[in-house]
Amino acid sequence: MKTRNKQKKAVALKYQPKVDNAPQVIAKGKGEVAEKIIQIAREHNIYIQDDPDLIELLSQLDINREIPPHLYVVVAELLAFVYSLTRGEKFQ
Repeated sequence: MKTRNKQKKAVALKYQPKVDNAPQVIAKGKGEVAEKIIQIAREHNIYIQDDPDLIELLSQLDINREIPPHLYVVVAELLAFVYSLTRGEKFQ
């Protein structure tokens, strides 16, 4: 039996509470592009969440588009967690 090697996917979100209505997808990709997104995030100390189901949903969105309302709760929980990690410091 041959096992299919699934390519890594990555999606980057940006959210500026006083500017944006909702988080936006600012980058997405799979394979080498996903690895580059992750590398850039690590270089800038940006929190990385490994959630294949969320990545699958977010990767269907267009770049520079706000996330849809049905994803608000899960993304808000993620942002709240990141905020608690940074203890109120600005994060990307």
